[in-house]
Amino acid sequence: MAKQLQIKIVTPERLMLEEMVDQVTVPTTEGEITILPDHVPLIGGLASGDIVAFSNGEHIPMAVVGGFVEVKKEDGVTTVAILADFAENVGDISDEAIAAAKAKAEELRKQAENNEVVDFEHFSTELERSLTRVKIADKWKTKKYRK
Repeated sequence: MAKQLQIKIVTPERLMLEEMVDQVTVPTTEGEITILPDHVPLIGGLASGDIVAFSNGEHIPMAVVGGFVEVKKEDGVTTVAILADFAENVGDISDEAIAAAKAKAEELRKQAENNEVVDFEHFSTELERSLTRVKIADKWKTKKYRK
């Protein structure tokens, strides 16, 4: 049996994924990295994009916005802990959710034009979340993955 690593993806709302996988690719603030078993320990910031775990020949993609990734090795097991501000399984992003995210992004853009009303911190977070959902859903629309 090939060596695997343990991945755990957690958001403030819930545990999104916890299982043994062959590898995981993560968008960090320094660029995209692929983590394999026996990876060196690291801590880094997450960028917006898609986390893609690979297990038993299947891709497991998730849209993610912000947070941190930690890689550590204990008792011979490499563990990848991802603490994300927002994460969503790509299989859960329906066409209706994509349309709603596009509409939300457009609404937020229009609100930004009125400087007196906008809470810029909330605005930028919501806009990034909406745009990431659309981008990642479009990227994985024609690819095979585990739902």
